[in-house]
Amino acid sequence: MPKDASSGNAVRLVLTVALCLCANASIGAQTPAGETLQTPDGLVRETYDIVTFEAGTTPDWDNVRSMFIDDAVIVLRTSKDSTTVFSVDGFVDDFVAFIERADAERTGFTENIIRMESTEFGDMAHVLVLYEASIPGSERPPQQGVDSFQLIKKADRWWIVSITNEIPTEHRPIPAILRERRS
Repeated sequence: MPKDASSGNAVRLVLTVALCLCANASIGAQTPAGETLQTPDGLVRETYDIVTFEAGTTPDWDNVRSMFIDDAVIVLRTSKDSTTVFSVDGFVDDFVAFIERADAERTGFTENIIRMESTEFGDMAHVLVLYEASIPGSERPPQQGVDSFQLIKKADRWWIVSITNEIPTEHRPIPAILRERRS
């Protein structure tokens, strides 16, 4: 092979490898890492990590959507006396509206797991989570809540089927299973 042809082939090979690496990095950025989807706890932890964001950013909503089955249902406590049922897109739209109302893009938003209890049976799982949500720098104190996740395993990964949410009050305390354990 002439010297010019072999150097041209080498350049093409390097460019092809670089393009493949860029394409794979792009795909990986759009969905949660494979390992986090292999366990119910991993999927739920990833959910909280994805909706937590720093000032000047917002969540990757396509990444959020990729964690749910198409017909998933999210039921959130939207006021002291009412709940709202959302599709995944409705949940995303409501979260985006919250970010705008709270000016959270400027400040960031955190939602941290305090405690989590999981039950897995075959290809289904239930994960109960006590979390704390806050807007950094806000006068409003952090808010605790309880989320109940129902999951299924399909195609070698876990998916969110539904989430229901409740806010603890004096008359509706944190469930005993999520309260701090004493040794």
